[in-house]
Amino acid sequence: MTFTEQQIKDALVGVVDPNTGKDFVAGRALKNIKFAGADVAFDIELGYPAKTQIDPIRHQVIAAVRGVPGIGNVSANVYSKIVPHAVQLGVKLLPGVKNIVAIASGKGGVGKSTTAVNLALALAQEGARVGILDADIYGPSQPQMLGLAGQEPESKDGKSMEPLEAYGLQAMSIGFMVDVETPMVWRGPMVAQALDQLLSQTNWHDLDYLIVDMPPGTGDIQLSLSQKVPVTGAVIVTTPQDIALIDARKGLKMFEKVNIPILGIVENMSIHICSKCGHEEHVFGEGGGQRMGQDYGVEFLGSLPLELAIREMADGGKPTVVGAPESRTAEIYRGIARRVAVKIAEKAKDMTSKFPNIVVQNT
Repeated sequence: MTFTEQQIKDALVGVVDPNTGKDFVAGRALKNIKFAGADVAFDIELGYPAKTQIDPIRHQVIAAVRGVPGIGNVSANVYSKIVPHAVQLGVKLLPGVKNIVAIASGKGGVGKSTTAVNLALALAQEGARVGILDADIYGPSQPQMLGLAGQEPESKDGKSMEPLEAYGLQAMSIGFMVDVETPMVWRGPMVAQALDQLLSQTNWHDLDYLIVDMPPGTGDIQLSLSQKVPVTGAVIVTTPQDIALIDARKGLKMFEKVNIPILGIVENMSIHICSKCGHEEHVFGEGGGQRMGQDYGVEFLGSLPLELAIREMADGGKPTVVGAPESRTAEIYRGIARRVAVKIAEKAKDMTSKFPNIVVQNT
């Protein structure tokens, strides 16, 4: 019996990728259909890291194709392929980095750095090559959170620095180069220059994603970073309380002004569950992040609890995603990270590498 590619496509048209909400044919994930008699083999190419999702997706597509009458053995190779995506016009991509994600907040104290490190670790757990840049010059916290405090980066050529590594992440921070008790009494231009050096003079090694833990606020530092750094998209972190949301809205509007897409909003400290009695209480209010997303047409990525363990693990140098990988909170971080990666995969691809260099010469 002879089969056609169209029969395989028809079988998969109704099979929806649970992470994108699109079927594998419409999402252009179906590749390389091959027949050997009644047997068929094909590839499913995912544009996002999905180590924990590959087996369920493989079972899903194989089951659908086995429903074709007369079909023999069915094999599916499911894999991830992460490519660079478009950034602001006139800003070049960073060598060794495919996509840069800014994690930002309008104000401090909302758990932005904790969110940034856990999202970075979650992407790494899903199989991506990930780095994290601690862009908070005045209050670097990533060295402590990653258990790297007191370590210094090496320089092999005297010009550039090698990132430090922890839990599979490549990391760079001004905190690796100054004493933990030394205040950074610098004006804006010096801070902007230091950030530029940390970013461009670090030998990032073939990263799929570089997570940038942005400084809080919407001032000169954030603006220069947004204009000079090739950012694929930004994630806004807030708490449900009105004061945090006012500042988070300012952060969102800043990214809009410099043409950086907002990938979504994360609401931190959304609910407190008493460790003694299990009573649930919305300490900082309820539903603020969702309302903000609705107001601006931005996706609400998820909410995280106000939980003692999150703080303890981050302070102890082993954030939740690696400190308690089976916990409900770690699963929330992984879900948000996957959604961020899917949003990036849906963006236009970067085509600058495809364009030839045009040189005008006198002839």
